[in-house]
Amino acid sequence: MSNELIYLLLIFGLLVIPRALQRFKLPAPITCLALGLAAMLVYGDRTHDPVVALLSTLGISSLFLFAGLEVDVPALRKGLGRLLVHLLVRTLALVALAWLTWRYAGFGWQASALVALALLTPSTGFILDTLERLGLDPEERFWVTNKAIAGELLALLALFVVLQATDPVQLGISSLTMVAMLVGLPLLFVALGRWVVPHAPGSEFSLLVMVGLVAAFITYKLGVYYLVGAFVAGLVARMLRLRMPLLASDDNIHALRLFATFFVPFYFFHAGTGISRDALTWEAAGLGVVLTLVMVPIRIGGVWIQRRLMFGEERGSSLKVAVSLAPTLVFTLVLASILHTRFDLPGVWFGGLILYTTLNTLLPSLVLRAPFNVDPLAGGGGWKAGSSHPEDQLEAEEAAPAAPRPEVSDAGARGA
Repeated sequence: MSNELIYLLLIFGLLVIPRALQRFKLPAPITCLALGLAAMLVYGDRTHDPVVALLSTLGISSLFLFAGLEVDVPALRKGLGRLLVHLLVRTLALVALAWLTWRYAGFGWQASALVALALLTPSTGFILDTLERLGLDPEERFWVTNKAIAGELLALLALFVVLQATDPVQLGISSLTMVAMLVGLPLLFVALGRWVVPHAPGSEFSLLVMVGLVAAFITYKLGVYYLVGAFVAGLVARMLRLRMPLLASDDNIHALRLFATFFVPFYFFHAGTGISRDALTWEAAGLGVVLTLVMVPIRIGGVWIQRRLMFGEERGSSLKVAVSLAPTLVFTLVLASILHTRFDLPGVWFGGLILYTTLNTLLPSLVLRAPFNVDPLAGGGGWKAGSSHPEDQLEAEEAAPAAPRPEVSDAGARGA
């Protein structure tokens, strides 16, 4: 079979099969991950294809570029007090969990910190893409969005420091490079907006993606993975929205969402092919179940208690916000891979983290009755947040009596 046909079948499989299985409440990212794992078991090292790896990089970079564009600084300021409380609780939880992992699992402090981040950090990009299908009202969506973004900012900062902390010189060089990026990216965007965009109308999207990929590559070379640079590029573009409105316009954000929708499945497929065989053991499965039974209630309960006791929110609303923040899919996959390749994470823990993130990603689709997936048409053809679920709407339409046809009088008919 030719390579061209293999790639065509792979694209078809990753874009069609996961969508078809959503009717069974199976999240599309989980399906792609399972397909990658199945391919690894059948074909072994032949699944490590450079083309798939490139498409995977485009997927994870565009996803975090989109997440950076979704940061609304005025909105963060609006809920600053509550968000600071949330971040304080999150920081204490990270420190406590990292200490427990270091104390009882026997890992080094860096690996312990990364395990804590993998267990506690929500996947902001995917959470944002599911809000309109989780039945949340505008206030609940506001808090889910901003809590997820604030948590991701904290996690990215912690990831950057932890991965560089053993080498003060490298940490200093990397910090200076990040500062240079924060200064240089706005200048680059402005220069492109002044010298390129006027002569190439409609090129804002391609320039945005290009800059995001360059920033992602820079941070990857610094040893802190693609997602940090891509997120920073999206954040900078968002902050330039007043000066360059077309760069981070709603149309561009929607286009980037479509772009990510195409490439993200390759990331999950590639992540599935990277799962080692020693992670597929009963011990790993048992660890994953234990982590889920312990960590998910703690995480959901922590957010629920914050909103109930500290902010006086309603019980049901607090629970929906907490459940919506449960998925950790992307961060757990990224950090599990880093831990396995750079810190020699045992296969039992590798497999346990994979199962843990799979189970907590399933939670919103099971509890809130909505598929967990990146859907580029969610804001248009999909059902709106706060409305009833499509199944409920269908049942209501079937149960509702047919509307009577308007009567037309003979006089009215003759007049017509």
